[in-house]
Amino acid sequence: MSNLPKTEEEWRLKLDPEQFRILRKKGTEMAGTGEYNKHLPSHGVYECAGCAAPLYRYDHKFDSGCGWPAFFDGFPGAISRHEDRSFGRVRTEITCTNCGGHLGHVFKGEGYGHPTDERHCVNSISIKFNESMPAEDKLNPKH
Repeated sequence: MSNLPKTEEEWRLKLDPEQFRILRKKGTEMAGTGEYNKHLPSHGVYECAGCAAPLYRYDHKFDSGCGWPAFFDGFPGAISRHEDRSFGRVRTEITCTNCGGHLGHVFKGEGYGHPTDERHCVNSISIKFNESMPAEDKLNPKH
């Protein structure tokens, strides 16, 4: 993870065009089209597609019905939050702390009944699923 691209051109070489548009240019994939939208595994870790940093445990994912992968929490320190005032509204953008890649947005107070009362609405293209790595082997998160 220490050999991250430093320039826009290096990122363009590392990522495919759609990954670059979303991870580096803060794009959004079309609702319901992402690989991980309905993916509900019984083990594993979701990692950043840009740098492979662990972001989410398998058991923090839920089906929100919104058309994008939803998580109620990430690994401690893995996800950064930023105010996003684009499109004439105020939202909270979430990015990979390690590489700054755009993941999506976080929404609070929607009543899903999870411990954090949050929904991390994440672009599938921003993440990769690693089924061979138990969540406990990546980090030691507390539930």
